[in-house]
Amino acid sequence: MTDAGGHIHLILPDATERAACFRALAAGGDRVVRSFASADAWIEAADAAGAILLFRWHQPGATSGAALLKRLALREDVTSFVAAERLTIAESRAILRGGAHDLLPAPLDPRLVRRAVDRALDAWQLRHGALVRQRAAAARLAVLTPRERDILGAIAAGMGNKAIARRLDLSPRTVEVHRANLMRRAGAGSVAELLRLQFVAESGPGAAADSLHFGA
Repeated sequence: MTDAGGHIHLILPDATERAACFRALAAGGDRVVRSFASADAWIEAADAAGAILLFRWHQPGATSGAALLKRLALREDVTSFVAAERLTIAESRAILRGGAHDLLPAPLDPRLVRRAVDRALDAWQLRHGALVRQRAAAARLAVLTPRERDILGAIAAGMGNKAIARRLDLSPRTVEVHRANLMRRAGAGSVAELLRLQFVAESGPGAAADSLHFGA
């Protein structure tokens, strides 16, 4: 993986552990792995887009593991793994409830790290692809006028031109013109494609992934 959306970032204070995990993750694959000695260094690098992030819960410097996890809580493009040892039950719950993908036991086993990150990358790629499709569909529908959006909603409800005309107090001919215009502006070659665009644009990434078969 070479695009910025698939980077793997390690934030591991121990140099030996960091090097071992780096080697395990970088071996035998076309992927970008970056390592940092602290959360402060990672934040300073300002390179967080689309990352699989593995970090130690106990961090040196000003940014603690808890603060870093809170920072990541609203990020859809980062999948985080926390590595820790000697945690209380409350700390473990806080990590998982804070949005971490998983909690890995420390000291880290590089083979376990590799397996866990590989699975996360596969899931991340599916989720990221769905998000890209959702945004692309929303952009294609964003050019529609309010009236065209009304007509699209009526089409989605299964209404024909005459029923739409009555509902919107328009002539059937005007509805036909608006319908042709919205198909052209959205770049849709069929009603099925138009409805698929609306479904993807208005749904979450999970539904966007399912929509690959919608209307086929």
